Amino acid sequence: MSEQARPCSAPEARQFDFWLGEWDLTWGEDGRGHNSVRAKWDGCVIEENFDGAPSMDFKGMSVSTYHPQTQQWQQTWVDSQGSYIHLTGAFTEGKMVLVNQPPTSDGSVLFRMVFYNIETDSFDWDWDRSEDGGSTWELRWRIRYQRAKGGQAGQ
Repeated sequence: MSEQARPCSAPEARQFDFWLGEWDLTWGEDGRGHNSVRAKWDGCVIEENFDGAPSMDFKGMSVSTYHPQTQQWQQTWVDSQGSYIHLTGAFTEGKMVLVNQPPTSDGSVLFRMVFYNIETDSFDWDWDRSEDGGSTWELRWRIRYQRAKGGQAGQ
């Protein structure tokens, strides 16, 4: 198979590469954790393993992939609290924005994650909620990512 025929060789499929590596996380007053993010299966899948220790007994993982037909990223998140979240979105204007619309009676509740202030060794991540279909957003959790010592970019 030629490089051009490879399903994940398009530039858009590399938009999440900033996230690859080992990360030390901080949030709030004294929240600390770790995230390990790897490219798998010929770079077609980004696998995240989140550990909230020592600040919280919470672990989770996600898999993300670029879907060229829809020109969207898709992510599935599962965690130690039994959550399952499916998000879709895109990288635009220097931000990766993924949105989830859980089933509700009126369909107006949305959740989103935003990766922004992206640098080689740091970025910010927000988890937001909207109860008006996305007109306004309320910040629920903000995490600061700092590349862990020895946690090289592009892993």
